[in-house]
Amino acid sequence: MSSNKKYWKSVEELENSSIVEALRNNEFVEEIPTDEFLGNADALSTSGTSRRDFLKYVGFSTAAVTLAACEGPVHKSIPYVLQPEQIIPGVADYYATTVFDGFDFANLLVKTREGRPIKIENNKIAGAKFSANARIHASILGLYDSGRLKEPKVDGKDSTWSAADLRIKSSLADAKAKGGQVVLLTNTLASPSTEKLIAEFIAKNPNAKHVVYDAVSSSEALDAFESVFGERALVDYDFSKSSLIVSVGADFLGDWQGGGYDTGYAQGRIPQNGKMSRHFQFESNMTLSGAAADKRVPMTTAVQKQALVQIYNIIAGASVPVALDEKVKAEVVKAAQQLKAAGTKGVLVSGIEDKNAQLLVLAINQALASEAFTTAGARQIRKGSNAVVAQLIKDLNAGSVHTLIMSGVNPVYTLADSAAFVSGLKKVKTSVAFALKEDETASIVTVAAPAPHYLESWGDIELTKGTYSLTQPTIRPIFNTKQFQDVLLSLNGTPGTFYDYIKANSGVFTAGSSWNKVLHDGVYVFGATALAGGAIDATAAASAVARSKSAGDFELVLYTKTGMGDGQHANNPWLQEFPDPITRVSWDNYVTVSNADAKKIGLSNEIVANGGLNGSYATITTADGVKLENVPVIVQPGQAVGTIGLAVGYGRKASLKEEMQVGINAYALYKGFNGVQSVSIVKAGGEHEFACVQGQKTLMGRGDIIKETSLEVFNTKDAEHWNEKPMVSLDHQEVEATTVDLWESFDRTTGHHFNLSIDLNACTGCGACVIACHAENNVPVVGKAEVRRSRDMHWLRIDRYYSSESTFEGDNERKEGIAGLSSSLSTFNEMEKPGDNPQVAFQPVMCQHCNHAPCETVCPVAATSHGRQGQNHMAYNRCVGTRYCANNCPYKVRRFNWFLYNKNSEFDYHMNDDLGRMVLNPDVNVRSRGVMEKCSFCIQSTQAVILQAKREGRVVAKDEFNNAVACSAACSSGAMIFGDVNDKESEVAKLAESERAYHLLEHVGTKPNVFYHVKVRNT
Repeated sequence: MSSNKKYWKSVEELENSSIVEALRNNEFVEEIPTDEFLGNADALSTSGTSRRDFLKYVGFSTAAVTLAACEGPVHKSIPYVLQPEQIIPGVADYYATTVFDGFDFANLLVKTREGRPIKIENNKIAGAKFSANARIHASILGLYDSGRLKEPKVDGKDSTWSAADLRIKSSLADAKAKGGQVVLLTNTLASPSTEKLIAEFIAKNPNAKHVVYDAVSSSEALDAFESVFGERALVDYDFSKSSLIVSVGADFLGDWQGGGYDTGYAQGRIPQNGKMSRHFQFESNMTLSGAAADKRVPMTTAVQKQALVQIYNIIAGASVPVALDEKVKAEVVKAAQQLKAAGTKGVLVSGIEDKNAQLLVLAINQALASEAFTTAGARQIRKGSNAVVAQLIKDLNAGSVHTLIMSGVNPVYTLADSAAFVSGLKKVKTSVAFALKEDETASIVTVAAPAPHYLESWGDIELTKGTYSLTQPTIRPIFNTKQFQDVLLSLNGTPGTFYDYIKANSGVFTAGSSWNKVLHDGVYVFGATALAGGAIDATAAASAVARSKSAGDFELVLYTKTGMGDGQHANNPWLQEFPDPITRVSWDNYVTVSNADAKKIGLSNEIVANGGLNGSYATITTADGVKLENVPVIVQPGQAVGTIGLAVGYGRKASLKEEMQVGINAYALYKGFNGVQSVSIVKAGGEHEFACVQGQKTLMGRGDIIKETSLEVFNTKDAEHWNEKPMVSLDHQEVEATTVDLWESFDRTTGHHFNLSIDLNACTGCGACVIACHAENNVPVVGKAEVRRSRDMHWLRIDRYYSSESTFEGDNERKEGIAGLSSSLSTFNEMEKPGDNPQVAFQPVMCQHCNHAPCETVCPVAATSHGRQGQNHMAYNRCVGTRYCANNCPYKVRRFNWFLYNKNSEFDYHMNDDLGRMVLNPDVNVRSRGVMEKCSFCIQSTQAVILQAKREGRVVAKDEFNNAVACSAACSSGAMIFGDVNDKESEVAKLAESERAYHLLEHVGTKPNVFYHVKVRNT
């Protein structure tokens, strides 16, 4: 018997089915006529709307969306007509290359998917010694910058390459006919083929010359090295060979002399057989090197010069008079005596911008016969001369330069006396700028020539003597660009491309190998002999340095920030949002002032009601009247009294998105290429809002987060003393917290089980892991306003801790000495004020992938769960955004998508345009609004390793997993090691058994799969 019962899917279908019926019968998706159905939209906002009407609207929306979703949008794809054999869809290809942009350099592997580069990796083949820093990891985003210069421009109008070439050639011919000067102005090239090409150009144009200009100069160190060794280069120090390191104003873990020293440094900082290197740091600004030092002494640059002379006196047995405060002198003498005792195992470095000071450095290291000091592989990454650049500006203003061709430089922005350069540029008949973007210089020249990104280019590079590296394109040029070298070939009348030219010239460097082998490996080492040094009149140099006087009221010490460098990457949102390792501030530069000086001037910082950091403004004026107004202020613990710090690389506007036009251009104060200037500073009106992800707070004795000890205690006492295990009460008996649990554990000994080891001794806070994680996992950029609201999306953060006392142990002793409530309140209040020279510790923190994870137990929809391989999973489609998991996470590593950051004009960064989205990793989902996200231990990569081994019919190789995870693969210091603890031969399994290993908040019982190693200081 048939039924006459009527079924319906919703109340709307029963009561008002006309629209729903139309949707049901429509095969293709059309816009839903909500206006027709809802009628007067104002009625929705009135309090008179009945519950029945409300449910009707909601019910209709649900039904309509459900029906509309039955037919998705059509995306038209164009398949390969002939698929390239080397491209397999879904499988990554890697290309070895080398980058050098005039400031940063590294040996790289570039990961590509379906012909598009998506990630930078470190090339770890023998001979590839330079790893990518945070800026180089982020540089891949510059390839997909929609603001790049896409076509040549002549006289400010869109043009063609033929017109641009014709304009350049006619200008050169006119210059030769009239005897006018032609100048090639470039950054340091470090390219044998390009330098040869320029030499050939000058041979054909005798009226031409080549001027090398480094935006951040190393001219004094170059001058000193050249005067002693006859070659314009820099020493390539090997800190792994030193047991004692003394640095006078050199941030060698930052950008000093190009950086890249952290790998060797970290090797000596991990305690082995009861020994580790010792590090003294004398400096003005708080730097990464100062943060890592065992003993840091803040002092002005003027005092640093006296200290350097004192060290020379002790090492060389000289008696040049110095003027040092007794307390400071005692510290300097102590360091110098230990340096002399270390002998060949000691090394001294200095960042003082003075030729005589740099001569003293060479003399001291020669006297020590330092093993870390080698001239065999001298660095070729800086060649600029301050005097030559100054002469060029004079020549420009004298009208003697007919044609100026620039490549890789932006002097209108980076020169202190930019106005003088601009006025001289106006007197040049033809000016040409090869640039990625229409920057400050390219926007005012005769010919703006679009240059390719390094990932679209061919090149060869000699970063150090005895090594030869190749740069190869990983993608066809996206825009109508042309390399500076290809244009030079055309101007020289040389047939072929720059690729042909490099290949023809490579035989000089690749003897014993082949072109294809070097191209495959990316680097070839052929060796170099040590340079024979000439005599150094060290006593005369010491006397000259000792006569140096104080700068005046305040010393301004200019520096480059870890994220922004010299400012080339100002339009890179990853770097703008990257928190500075020391201040933890993003989207800004600022003047750093000591607490004592801030009180005198009336400057301050405060955390306001919404948790954001606010600060005063200041006006800085140099001795010759150059003024920077309304510079934000950060009161910086560890800043030397009488000094202030300010980062260059900010304040750019040309060709930048509005969101990226932040900060103050500090190059305006870089007079005479001197990073130390005499200035006055006064408070200005107003208050600046910072995007700071971590206030300047103290460790407050939380010894189970940062565990620290001295080398003496480490060597003389049992681990129970310096790596104390947390205890809890069980049946009135004190037992280790890790032996008690609320849940039964499953068997984790079968299959793979992943752990991540983080050594606090090796971590320098460089942040390369943070940017690598961004690139691998499609982490969105949220902008300054959202960071200020504590809504940054970083899956990995690097916490920076200060101590109130001079040591963390001092904090603990002070805390333990508290007696009573009043004492507690006053003591903790005092401890919240960082000391004038606090010790610093960095701690990378990501999802700890707890085996007994608090987040998993509170998720009402089981969106987060645990896998057998130890990873804490997130099913984004299940997540409904309750944020219970974030509230229940003791490590605060979960991030909530408050907004849609992809294809949203409110967040106009790389994910908001089609070109920028080309960098996205197709193996990782782009999350939407309303879901939680966090570190996944790069599950897509760990599974790829497992599947690759299965396809090849083998077991996963020892430590093969370490390169699968973005953070550990990017870590050049070796602080992060990832792997399978069930493979007892793996490095991570051995590290897990170390006496130094501990877990964060171990007493909570979460049983994390991330473990740390107690920080040991050689004090």
